[in-house]
Amino acid sequence: MSRFRIERTVPLPPAEVWRRLTDWPAHGARVPFTRTTVLTAGPNAVGTRFTARTGVGRLAFDDPMEVVTLEPPAPGRTGVCRLVKLGRAVRGSASFEVTGAEGADGSAGSRIVWVEELRLRGVPAALDPVLALAGRVLFGRALDGLLRN
Repeated sequence: MSRFRIERTVPLPPAEVWRRLTDWPAHGARVPFTRTTVLTAGPNAVGTRFTARTGVGRLAFDDPMEVVTLEPPAPGRTGVCRLVKLGRAVRGSASFEVTGAEGADGSAGSRIVWVEELRLRGVPAALDPVLALAGRVLFGRALDGLLRN
């Protein structure tokens, strides 16, 4: 299983970072050739399901996910979101944590730690390091886009 970790510190309050990271359709807008569709009604909660469809035409695959932990940040408490990947092509999990952080200038901000563990159907384990590198680049760009002012 390929595993990668991305860390960022941004000058946004934890509540705003959380709002942006749990806006599932916005994730699809930040990843090329991807569209995200929320499959469950109502506000985000444990049990929320959504699918990221990536690709073009017949060269596309679905990455269905379900929220299994959703604990927003609060003063003195780290926010935690965990997802399980339920697809035929993509299996594994994703999680992110949002913690309040102080910037070098003393301003309030947030620290984000994003971790993915992926297994792609048909991709041999020997390619896990390549998949991890590609994941760090792709998800890092998506994360940066979600956090950009």
